[in-house]
Amino acid sequence: MSAKGRVLVILAHPDDPEFFCGGTVGRWVREGWEVIYVLATHGERGADDPTIPTDQLARIREEEQRAAARVLGVREVVFLDYPDGSLTPTLELRRDLTRQIRRWKPDVVITCDPTVRYRSGYLNHPDHRAIGDAALDAVFPDARNPRQFPELLAEGLEPHRVREVYIAGAAEPDTEVDITDTLALKLEALRHHRSQIADPDGLEARLREWYRKEEPDGTLRYVERFRRVVLR
Repeated sequence: MSAKGRVLVILAHPDDPEFFCGGTVGRWVREGWEVIYVLATHGERGADDPTIPTDQLARIREEEQRAAARVLGVREVVFLDYPDGSLTPTLELRRDLTRQIRRWKPDVVITCDPTVRYRSGYLNHPDHRAIGDAALDAVFPDARNPRQFPELLAEGLEPHRVREVYIAGAAEPDTEVDITDTLALKLEALRHHRSQIADPDGLEARLREWYRKEEPDGTLRYVERFRRVVLR
């Protein structure tokens, strides 16, 4: 992307932005883009230790997310306070995402692929599928349709047309963002999610392998992959 503008990252949990698109966020912020995170939940069920009180884990994960966002230069982190592990692509969720799109008026939205249920050795979290589904519906048709959610008009939130969507974790990516110069930022941001990452050094090694791309001339780069949709 060349022209500078605003990016809204819509995902389910704390640490999702850093995993799905942290290198891209870091690069775009350096290039002059303004980035806002909208997270549906606080990730309060994301721990194996049942002795940690749920409200305490929610606070921990929010603090971790805000610290990670500061590393990448994100302007603001918005939490919608939906219960972790229970997201469904309801009209209520679509309305709340539409509210954020109309509030922030992004040029670009990043979300995740609602069609991905599994890959080798990996089952996709249902919250990821739900937020991707609701976010895409909020982008189109909801955010641009003045007759959808008239209560938002009463709040002074006019319709807004998003120009592009970048779908992270896509089943069929068609776009690469070079994060060679911001991979270190992505990894630094991820290290703030201490409640989730037991072996940060091991994770770094896996991610370096996952994102590496060797060019025909032997040049080593790192890329994040997306499905890009340019809207009319």
